[in-house]
Amino acid sequence: MSTPKEMNEELKATQSAEPDKTSEEDLEAIMRQYDKESNTRLWQGIPKKIISAFMALFSIYCIYMTLFSTALPETRLSMFLGFIVVIGFLCYPASKKHVRVNYMPWYDIVLMAAGAACFFYFAFNALSIIKIATRIEPMHVAVGVVGILVLIELCRRSVGIPILCVAGALMIYAFYNQYSYNYDIYLSLKNIVYKLFYTTNGVIGTPTNVCYTYIVLFIIFGAFLERTGISNFFIAFANRIAGWSSGGPAKVAVISSALCGMVSGSSVGNTVTTGSVTIPMMKKTGYKPEFAGAVEAASSTGGQIMPPIMGAAAFLMAEYMDIPYAQVALKAILPAFLYFAGIFIAVHLEAKKLGLKGIAWSELPKWKFLASNCYLILPLVLLVWLVSTGNKTMASAAAISIVAAFVIGYINNVANSLIERKDESKGKVIADCTKHAFVSAFEALQAGAKGAITVAAACAMAGMIAGCITVTGLASILINAIVSVASNATIIGLILTMLCCIVLGMGVPTTANYCIMASTCAPILTELGFPIVAAHFFVFYFGIVADITPPVALAAYAGSAIAKGNPMKTGVNATKLAIAAFVVPYLFAYTPDMLFDADASMLSAIQTTLSALVGLFGIATALNGHLFVKVNILFRIVLIAGGLGMMVPGTFSDIIGLAIVAVIVLYQMILSKRHTTAAGV
Repeated sequence: MSTPKEMNEELKATQSAEPDKTSEEDLEAIMRQYDKESNTRLWQGIPKKIISAFMALFSIYCIYMTLFSTALPETRLSMFLGFIVVIGFLCYPASKKHVRVNYMPWYDIVLMAAGAACFFYFAFNALSIIKIATRIEPMHVAVGVVGILVLIELCRRSVGIPILCVAGALMIYAFYNQYSYNYDIYLSLKNIVYKLFYTTNGVIGTPTNVCYTYIVLFIIFGAFLERTGISNFFIAFANRIAGWSSGGPAKVAVISSALCGMVSGSSVGNTVTTGSVTIPMMKKTGYKPEFAGAVEAASSTGGQIMPPIMGAAAFLMAEYMDIPYAQVALKAILPAFLYFAGIFIAVHLEAKKLGLKGIAWSELPKWKFLASNCYLILPLVLLVWLVSTGNKTMASAAAISIVAAFVIGYINNVANSLIERKDESKGKVIADCTKHAFVSAFEALQAGAKGAITVAAACAMAGMIAGCITVTGLASILINAIVSVASNATIIGLILTMLCCIVLGMGVPTTANYCIMASTCAPILTELGFPIVAAHFFVFYFGIVADITPPVALAAYAGSAIAKGNPMKTGVNATKLAIAAFVVPYLFAYTPDMLFDADASMLSAIQTTLSALVGLFGIATALNGHLFVKVNILFRIVLIAGGLGMMVPGTFSDIIGLAIVAVIVLYQMILSKRHTTAAGV
């Protein structure tokens, strides 16, 4: 990422050299260990140039096809997955042991060619295959089987095992379901292959269509935006806002990770990127490694629910719920506020407990510096404005914003280079900057293509999962089962859905995560009578927190690796810090006013939010075990009860909860004064 010299100096002013600061090599190793997207082949020399050029051309192809193609969906989506298979196998080895420079085993070449050929075959023969429908021939069945198996293998390499366990179990059930009708193995296989491979209810279903139409463009946009230096600007801005306060570096991590995470679309990637700066700062301030890693992981994960971008999920939610994007961003404000308020409260309590200080005012970035660099966020502002006003389609808005990010990055580079190289001729400086701009654009296009692999593979699996559920009628069976178990106690339905979301969301990228939740879990809640918006937000939140929920807490484990702390303790701390994410979804499920529903009362939304804020304070205090002085175990239990009472809809429960929290806070203040007086004597 090209970073202006002045911005680096401002950031360095907020942190001094630290013996155990994580090196670039360590960060890359951490990403490879905890982020499947980073565990890639190593290409050098001419092979690297050829593959990089191919990936950049693929990004350009995606932009062009999304904006201008009028081909059949079956043709466009099959071509898209065919290219994904090619670049996927070029990037991802079968295992970490196979990562060698310029090495790709023969069987990977065979798998890549066979898998891509299957999708290209369907793309070029889509019309004729659509016409024959279920009367497909054995050759078509063979093509479909190979294509699906190769895609599953690519998903294993790039995404991980958890999602495949779900998809595999459902495919076995789907085959059993079809076989039970006719007791013919081939006929059952043919029906499954036709519906999962040759229709838009399987691998080329809604998730893949959304990925191809929107997500890829926003991934490319994020890659361009990253090269403008916006991540460092966000960190500098967060330092100025909160760095001075008690335990300031942790609060800086919360703010910067929220801002960076909403664009990155990866909890693990965001943890490593911003954590490389914020975690050493937190440790230097006095936070324990496990707490520092947890703060970064919880905040980075929360970035995925941070409006207006929400890791690109906001655009998907608009599509799935059939409401304008601007409304999705608006509805996400209060829940996100409560999530980060909960982390802020926990961080502040920990800082007070440890007696930590903030960063000296003299070391903070200057407002003048921030004001002079605020133009870096213009592409982001332009994207939100274009989409929210409805003047452009989401695809067109993303394409225009990509161009804007390129232009802003170029202007930024020229402006800084003219200052740094004032002794050289302006013509040479501008020529060098122009060359650098096109090299950066090439790298961004390549990074966009690489980022699309994981999401596309996961979305294809999500489509397959949805297809299996549709083919077998399992959706209605699951819904009826949960509704039957829940009976009139909808809270049971919510809890069961929550558990499903956490399991299904393990190790899955944000956007694909939401596609899975929207297809499998959201219908359960709508059947239980919850509003569609509340249902989608509920499943999205619990799908995301899988990244910090042990035992598969990938973001927390990445944070612990940077902080050099215990991974499981970091995961537990991250879960405690993000307690709001486990409580707030229940709140807006029962109080849709928080999501600004059509009949929402602003007064009710504000009252619910303030009540929840006090409740989060009570719960955070109980989990921390310290306010003004140490809180004993009995009062901690009572505080949790009082905090939850504040979050249960209803005036009576609010009054009881507020009374409990207020009495314990008052008692803590009295104890603190007694201790102070005793110490003075």
